[in-house]
Amino acid sequence: MHNKSLPWLNSIVLTLANIGLALLASVIVLSLTGVDIGAAISQIYHGAFGTQEGRGYTLYYATNFIFSGLGVALAWHAGLFNIGGEGQATLGGLGVAIICIQLDGLSLWLLIPASMLFCALFGAIWAFIPAWLNAYRSSNIVITTIMLNLIASSFLVYLLAGALKAPGQMAAVSESLSAGSALPSMQSIMAVFGYNIVNTPLNISFLWALVCGAGLYYYLWHTKLGYETRVVGHSDESAHYAGIKSKRIVIITMMISGALIGFIGLNEVQGNSLQLNVDFVAGFGFAGIAVALMGRNNPLGIVIASILFGALYQGGSELAFNEESIGNNIIFLIQGLVVLFCGALQWMLRPTINYWLRPMDVIKKDKLPVR
Repeated sequence: MHNKSLPWLNSIVLTLANIGLALLASVIVLSLTGVDIGAAISQIYHGAFGTQEGRGYTLYYATNFIFSGLGVALAWHAGLFNIGGEGQATLGGLGVAIICIQLDGLSLWLLIPASMLFCALFGAIWAFIPAWLNAYRSSNIVITTIMLNLIASSFLVYLLAGALKAPGQMAAVSESLSAGSALPSMQSIMAVFGYNIVNTPLNISFLWALVCGAGLYYYLWHTKLGYETRVVGHSDESAHYAGIKSKRIVIITMMISGALIGFIGLNEVQGNSLQLNVDFVAGFGFAGIAVALMGRNNPLGIVIASILFGALYQGGSELAFNEESIGNNIIFLIQGLVVLFCGALQWMLRPTINYWLRPMDVIKKDKLPVR
């Protein structure tokens, strides 16, 4: 029974139920390792939200998840599965490093727009390649984006072992960006308003991620291009009869998707490490798939899901540090269970929830005696 009177069912109740199942499965797995479940949950919560430092790191990780989740969600609305976030984030970080090194000494308020532009541009260019192959050569976008992830990683290693390698360094890293090139931290921003908070890697990229989320919502539901994107994703044949150029939409959508994911490089390179290294993406590109699934490909849902994933990253690290029997892989286990229940099994609970959330008039009708 499809309950049309509850349009919020799929985006809220069903998602929360699936997340609950994923967390319940995680608890069961943790219990099999002999860990005290109550103590483990307490450590995860305290590590993520119990201190100013924990909250800062949680939101710092959430920033990457927001960018990645928004990029995956946008592509999904066009019927595309962008699994190339790792490569697009890698190129985004490369763009940030190049522009910050070349424009060292420039006023920060001129450097920030330039680094954001190059970050988005490099990510968009890397996404353009599979988009063009899909639109004009009918290539499978999943395969091409996966291959381009590997190419981007190899390309970065090549540059960090050669042209971009820091002088006198044995490791494959770029030269450090100057302190004057760093994005303003949230500590410095809050200090302007008279609030003193602990210094963490959290920076203004988090605010930019929220702006991108609001911008994506407006783009998808309040612009012509956004409408055309959703039509193409719903039915390519319908888009053809409506006069929408599907190939154009595929390329535009993937390039915007790549630009959004590329901003991970902004947060990581210019916002935190001030140096380009081979593994700065650290799986955030792939994690965007789970975030988008949990957030039902809605920008608001993605922001909420990203904070939850950020809490799992930060709280899971705290748990792994305090419990010798648990490693950092517990984070990936929980992510995998979220993908399972919010993706592959997303409709499993729908009939049950539909039944219990029936409108009152339907419930009364069901209770009438059968003659």
